[in-house]
Amino acid sequence: MTRSKHREPAEPNHAPHDSWEEAYLRFETPEEEVRKFIERLKSMGAMKWPRDSKIVELFCGRGGGLRALHQLGFSEIEGIDLSSSLAAEYAGPGKILVGDCRQLPFENTSKDILIVQGGLHHLAALPDDLDQVLAEAARVLRAGGLLLVIEPWPTFFLSMVHTLCRSRLIRAVSTKIDALATMIYYERNTYKQWLDHPNLVLDSLRKAFPVERCHFRWGKIYFAGRKKA
Repeated sequence: MTRSKHREPAEPNHAPHDSWEEAYLRFETPEEEVRKFIERLKSMGAMKWPRDSKIVELFCGRGGGLRALHQLGFSEIEGIDLSSSLAAEYAGPGKILVGDCRQLPFENTSKDILIVQGGLHHLAALPDDLDQVLAEAARVLRAGGLLLVIEPWPTFFLSMVHTLCRSRLIRAVSTKIDALATMIYYERNTYKQWLDHPNLVLDSLRKAFPVERCHFRWGKIYFAGRKKA
């Protein structure tokens, strides 16, 4: 394979968003994504949540998280994402609204659980955008409601993954690494900003929601916080 095959173009033929989505579909299939989400949710205690909980997945994309929630037995599920094209791909039992997670279209104290899986690190302005999302989450959650956040985090494991992504040889033999490197390229500004400011991110999360659990594993932060009663 030639070197140029694994070097992102300075001027992509497609819009960056489309190119990112194409890379993501190379990284994992929709079925693999759903299985991943199910395992994540189980690890964060989802099997103990009431099955009639009113749940919203923020930055939900094409709805893989909603499919995972449905398979776990939840029925009161919604998603919200800025992308109308991704929302249109969803054909599950819940519904996806097109909208901005900094201005949630839900009534005060109307939801039991809000979930974010890989959306916050796409925010353009830290901490302002993050604080707006968290303030909106606090507004729509009922007293004692749960916010669950799973995002990339600057661990040793992730630094090793980034090293692999910089290797043209590894990218030539690994579809997943090549796809991941492409995704990182197209979201590089917000991705780097997020990883460069872990203390700022943690401060915002902890100020907005008292911590129920928070741990770091395989290059991710797993944060669960409860709205104050």
